[in-house]
Amino acid sequence: MAHAVVILAAGLGTRMKSKLPKVLHPLLGRPLVGYCIETAFKSGAERVVVVVGHGAEQVRQAFADHPGLTFVEQREQLGTAHALAQAESVLAGFPGPIVVTQGDTPLTRVETLKGLVEVLRREKAGMALLTMRLADPTGYGRIVRDERGEILRNVEQKDATPEEQAIQEINPGVYCFDSTLWERLKQVDNRNAANEYYLPDLIRIYREAGQKVASVESKDPEELLGINSRAQLAQVERVLLERLRAHWMTQGVRMILPESIYLEPSVELAPDVTLWPGVILRGRTRLGEGVEVGAYAVLSDTVVEPYAKVRSHSVCEGAYIESGADAGPFARLRPGAHLEEGAHVGNFVELKNARLGRRAKAGHLAYLGDAEVGEESNIGAGVITANYDGKRKHKTTIGRRVFVGSNSVLIAPVTLADGAFVAGGSAINQDVPEGALAIARMRQRNIEGYVKRKEAETTAQQG
Repeated sequence: MAHAVVILAAGLGTRMKSKLPKVLHPLLGRPLVGYCIETAFKSGAERVVVVVGHGAEQVRQAFADHPGLTFVEQREQLGTAHALAQAESVLAGFPGPIVVTQGDTPLTRVETLKGLVEVLRREKAGMALLTMRLADPTGYGRIVRDERGEILRNVEQKDATPEEQAIQEINPGVYCFDSTLWERLKQVDNRNAANEYYLPDLIRIYREAGQKVASVESKDPEELLGINSRAQLAQVERVLLERLRAHWMTQGVRMILPESIYLEPSVELAPDVTLWPGVILRGRTRLGEGVEVGAYAVLSDTVVEPYAKVRSHSVCEGAYIESGADAGPFARLRPGAHLEEGAHVGNFVELKNARLGRRAKAGHLAYLGDAEVGEESNIGAGVITANYDGKRKHKTTIGRRVFVGSNSVLIAPVTLADGAFVAGGSAINQDVPEGALAIARMRQRNIEGYVKRKEAETTAQQG
């Protein structure tokens, strides 16, 4: 029997000190509530409902293209039970079980949700909840049990007696209910210190109805870390990064000083990849077998094929680097940059929407934008493609085995045919035929005795 998951994500998040809704704060490149949504679907949920409130439209837009996701809105912040009640309109006919999670606990595991569903079915309970034990339970609701170990009730911190506050077993807010949930929710009242409708009050209500309340204890205190502040966001991010690093190292990736490496869940790494300290891997970056990425390089949405190299301090965005090619140090490959097999881009070279053919080279201090460079061509230091006329971008086409001398400007649109040779310091604005030498600069003229005559004139003027 399938289950549904309701994610409570309506909180304001005032402690984040941000205009961005709390559940949309980025966590390793994706909104933090996205982890909760992914976990819900991976647990086998047939329906996933997100209860939104503050910034509701922003949250909807962030997941507008996510199939199978339903949103309901809690317009007034009247407590967790009130938030869950908003989902009745879309789940009223669902036979259950219904799992409830919090939208700010992205570390909750798939196995935890499955475990709650299983214990509810196995023990024929009306309600099951997750519990955990903390050395410092401050801020959490405490679980009160009888002498037989049965759960009697949940007591919130602000309502607890000193004896109850000493209890270390807490309620982190993950539940599973049978199909009587909506009937039971109507019995929750707001007679408490905060005048809110508390979801944990359902423990008492289910018991009074003669239904069993079961529980599952989590042994991983990290999986239920909630995010209510920037510091807690950083704490959760650290845990996720440690998990990701450990995973990829078990898959054969070498990380030198792994605690300094940042990578996102969408990144894919092959065995024998080597990552030097300070590397940042973002988005849909994919590194093939034997790839080496130098210290402090930043790769976003970049594909690097086997045995290519990205040297230190290089920045690659939306680039493609084929086997045996290398870039850097201090190279910048912008969207559309493509290095074919064996191509080389050196220090302080920038590529944008440019393709370098097999074994082509741009060793240093060059800009190639909207350009195609043929195989084995050599681009000298200081060369630029002047691709923008103030209104439109234009393409530069460079054939095979072309040599472009240092400090030349190629004014697009322009084509350099195979085997062409451009003399250093030239400003090229006309096509260069195959095998031709192009020189576009004034002829050098030496004026003998100029310096001495100039000095004499200056002395006379001062006298």
